[in-house]
Amino acid sequence: MIYLDNNATTRVYEDVVNAMTPYFSDIYYNPSSMYEEAKLSAAALETSREKVAHFLGAPKASEILFTSCATESNSTAIRGATLANPSRRHIITTTVEHPAVLALCEELEREGYEIDRIGVDDKGKIDMKAFVKALRPGNTLIVSIMAANNETGVIFPIDRLSAITKATDPHILFHTDATQAAGKMPIDLTDQWKHVDFLSFSGHKLHAPKGVGVLFMRTGAACRPFLYGGHQERGRRGGTENIPYIVGLAKACEIAEDNLKDTDKITQLRDRLEAGLLKIPYVVINGLGANRLPNTTNAAFHYIEGEGILYQLDLHGICASSGSACTSGSLDPSHVLRAMHVPFTAVHGSIRFSLSSETTQDDIDKVVAVMPEIVANLRKLSPYWDNEKQAPRDMDLIVEKN
Repeated sequence: MIYLDNNATTRVYEDVVNAMTPYFSDIYYNPSSMYEEAKLSAAALETSREKVAHFLGAPKASEILFTSCATESNSTAIRGATLANPSRRHIITTTVEHPAVLALCEELEREGYEIDRIGVDDKGKIDMKAFVKALRPGNTLIVSIMAANNETGVIFPIDRLSAITKATDPHILFHTDATQAAGKMPIDLTDQWKHVDFLSFSGHKLHAPKGVGVLFMRTGAACRPFLYGGHQERGRRGGTENIPYIVGLAKACEIAEDNLKDTDKITQLRDRLEAGLLKIPYVVINGLGANRLPNTTNAAFHYIEGEGILYQLDLHGICASSGSACTSGSLDPSHVLRAMHVPFTAVHGSIRFSLSSETTQDDIDKVVAVMPEIVANLRKLSPYWDNEKQAPRDMDLIVEKN
């Protein structure tokens, strides 16, 4: 099997499993218990907190809050901010956020909050002028903008966006969903991202297990708890801490930090994949020309359906996706690609390939080898394709070849 869907989830590293194993059977104690053995669990919890803080460049380990996933972390930051700051009723996000943020903003809108959703251009880059114009000193509660898009890999300038936010009004909170960025690009919450109040990510995107996540909560940022029930996590999240998974997450962060030196290798593999795909007529790379994650390619194959491509890839033992795994059950075109104004001839035919440090050149070459035939066969069935001319039927639909 060739696995190129790492933005959806990743294989848990063996070293991560080995680090977790003792905490299932040998050191299984509740870290809040008072007897001597429980101190081993408590120590593992705090050591893990320190490792994650180092990974993020956080000023203090106490600013790391362990959750079940990035979705919970996002909700804790945004909903918690609304509870702590009831007089402010304006929120800023983007049109291309993950559903975990967009769905919450829709719910808050129903509750009377005003939401500004900032658009992007055809490369997926945020409209900076619209962002600056949307900020309202004294009224904007929180800005929530992802660090990198999960479908296209386009990186947002979080350092600039957060600095502009604080310069406009230091009381506006700034949150970034860094689920796709963590482990794929350096993060420094002490220096480069010093104006970020909240940061979220999930462990299963960087080779830790599903079911554990992180929320960085900067000291002084006003936020009420999302889950009540106990004193755990310094009163910020009730519930017994999941020690084995937290230990695994911390180990995965250590490995990810070390793997950042392989960024050039992954970038070269991505570029090799894109160069091969662009040899196919009427193919474009969504986000090409923007600053992107090294591991992510979103290729638009005009005049065919993405589901057909994925089915054919699966027959070749290749795993990819047509967008966010959290919206895979929907037949609607990607909200990210629609926001980028990808034409209708391609918006249903866009495929995301997401690499990892385990991806090899042979994997990439296999994809490049099978894609031309897959695309050609599917276009034979397309109502938009003229098989005799090997071109689109309607000349008005022609897109520029790459």
